[in-house]
Amino acid sequence: MATSPSQQSPLGIPRSRVRQLTAASIGNVVEWYDWYAYSFLAIYFSRQIFPESADNSLVPLLSSFAVFAVGFFMRPLGGLLVGAFADRYGRKLAMTGTIVLMGVGSLLVGLTPTYAAVGVLAPIILVVARLIQGLSVGGEFAAATTFLVESAPPRRRGLFSSFQYVSTTIGQLLASGLAALLATTLAEADMDGWGWRIPFFVGAVLSLVGLWIRRGADETSAVVDEVRQGKAERQKMFEFLRLHPRSAATIVGITIAGTVAYYTWTTFLPTYAQITVGFDEANSLQIGTISLIFFMILQPLLGMLSDRIGRRPMLITFGLGFVLLPVPLLSLLTDSYGSLLAVQLIGMVFLGCFTSISAAVNSELFPTRVRAAGAGFPYSLTVALFGGTAPLIGTAMQEMGNPGLFPWYMSGLALISTLVYIFVLPETKDQPLR
Repeated sequence: MATSPSQQSPLGIPRSRVRQLTAASIGNVVEWYDWYAYSFLAIYFSRQIFPESADNSLVPLLSSFAVFAVGFFMRPLGGLLVGAFADRYGRKLAMTGTIVLMGVGSLLVGLTPTYAAVGVLAPIILVVARLIQGLSVGGEFAAATTFLVESAPPRRRGLFSSFQYVSTTIGQLLASGLAALLATTLAEADMDGWGWRIPFFVGAVLSLVGLWIRRGADETSAVVDEVRQGKAERQKMFEFLRLHPRSAATIVGITIAGTVAYYTWTTFLPTYAQITVGFDEANSLQIGTISLIFFMILQPLLGMLSDRIGRRPMLITFGLGFVLLPVPLLSLLTDSYGSLLAVQLIGMVFLGCFTSISAAVNSELFPTRVRAAGAGFPYSLTVALFGGTAPLIGTAMQEMGNPGLFPWYMSGLALISTLVYIFVLPETKDQPLR
């Protein structure tokens, strides 16, 4: 039956699909708001929970464990476990689970007692909360991206895919905005004492809102009903790797350059400018915010472009851009406002050619039966190995006295991915989802 005009959105997409898009995107905003709030507020609560003068030797050890275990272990584990759950029991149920996990983790961070009150139990509680959040955010990509792409009309998968990073960026901006607002309106003593807890309580409430919205979404995996009715066998944990090893390896190749470029340009570049050319800290953060807004606006435009010209041309443009541009762009950095702004915006244009369609490309490589785990685990593992370590490697090269090596490092990884885009990756724009 044709959809009546009243049931159409301004983009010509049925309102039922817009509801699906909203469910995935709003939930994703909440997920990433909670994730980034931790990063922006760590400078305040770390003094309360990991005191420098603590006489218990477990405290610094637990602090390090929190950073490394969550950043490099829990996201891939979340991609694997939640992805497998989404393939077995449905995307909708998995997405409600991830947002509940994130809300619990956020509430737990907000309620974490100080080291002065409970001793070493304080950092243990914080670590547990962050592990829960890491599991959630790793699983969110696996479940929400497949849900987004499966909810899209056949010729709008690129557009729907782009909202993965639109919502991620909105969550990041909300977290940084609330943290900045509290830091400027509260006295430093109040911010250290209780002010840092407010964003985590807000995140827990927002998780309830996201849960309510997601409960109204429609399931997108037909395989789930077939398994429930006994018409198909339940998926095995590593079935995606056993039956589709080439697709899993392709996602690793696709993602290497994208994740390094993403974490460098959206997170590390202001710090890189500070440590290499002495750029003003306040101005670098302001430029970072401007660039994120620009980046967010680009996503749907580039997603729609990919629906017209294909995924491979977009990825090849991104790959060649980051093979050729990091060295000259980063060598142009000076302590002037305009230089960092120009470098960041130029990089964002090429980066958007990857981020706007990564969810679509990953999902299009796997059949429905194993799509969430197949797309989620290789992606999350690559992000952990290459994206999460990009700021660390860049800082280490600066400490060794060779900051100029970092752009060459990025270009080398971009070359690997570009070869995958050209010689390995099939064009999937016009292919029906398997």
